[in-house]
Amino acid sequence: MAAALSERARPVPTPETAEYWEGARRGVLRIQRCTACEKAYFYPRPYCPNCSSTEVEWFDASGDATLLSYNVNHRLAPGYDAPYAIAIVRLAEGPQMMTNIVDIEPDALELDMELHVQFQDRGDDLFVPVFAPKEAAA
Repeated sequence: MAAALSERARPVPTPETAEYWEGARRGVLRIQRCTACEKAYFYPRPYCPNCSSTEVEWFDASGDATLLSYNVNHRLAPGYDAPYAIAIVRLAEGPQMMTNIVDIEPDALELDMELHVQFQDRGDDLFVPVFAPKEAAA
């Protein structure tokens, strides 16, 4: 029996992350970049983790990523059918983010595989970015 996405833990948007979640709702991966040192970064925050500048801006990321690391979880969790992949991906723009990999069996995952973002509806107008193999996401 397939687990319901609505059973999964729901992130709680904050003022610092509201732009990120609004982008996800529209199907766009939004991240930040520093206008002083020009480095893109993730997770959302009001200052640059590279140079500490508060001169930051939001932009639309490409949604492309590379699989850096992953763990296959075989334990049941609310809203997940085991096994499922928990991963760290590197966005084409440089930052890394933790996510889930979808549309592929966990034993078929390969490091450095090309991925693309998709958005899962968690209900109440909340969408969460996940990644799928690039050819499956097209």
